Amino acid sequence: MPGGGAGQDAAPASTNPVKSTAASQEKAKKLYAQDCAVCHGDNGNGKTDVASSMGVTLADWTDPKALADKSDQQLFDIIRKGKDKMPAEDAGRAKNDEIWSVVTFIRGLSKNQPAAPPAPAPAAPAPEGAPAPGH
Repeated sequence: MPGGGAGQDAAPASTNPVKSTAASQEKAKKLYAQDCAVCHGDNGNGKTDVASSMGVTLADWTDPKALADKSDQQLFDIIRKGKDKMPAEDAGRAKNDEIWSVVTFIRGLSKNQPAAPPAPAPAAPAPEGAPAPGH
């Protein structure tokens, strides 16, 4: 059986074979906005009215730990084949290399979040010359 070119029809690789570029990530962002954000949220936090109305709890991809136990291959397969109530991404809508770029985009959602707020500073010492407590 003849194979496809540039990873479009070939069997998916075990690791992400697509090199991320500014152009591929811009396309992935558009594909995500068109096909994924309605349920997973614009920022990937999974807190949308659609997800809630479907009775599903989606992972918060803004948390770096959310995808730590998933390989790129697993994410590719979920996007391509669907899972539970999530529909498959048809090959007519997105080529394999585009889905690999979406995997990279999704992984980047946690990197774009603000850092956790710093821990509160310890109480400042009394200014010099101030009377010590109890004196």
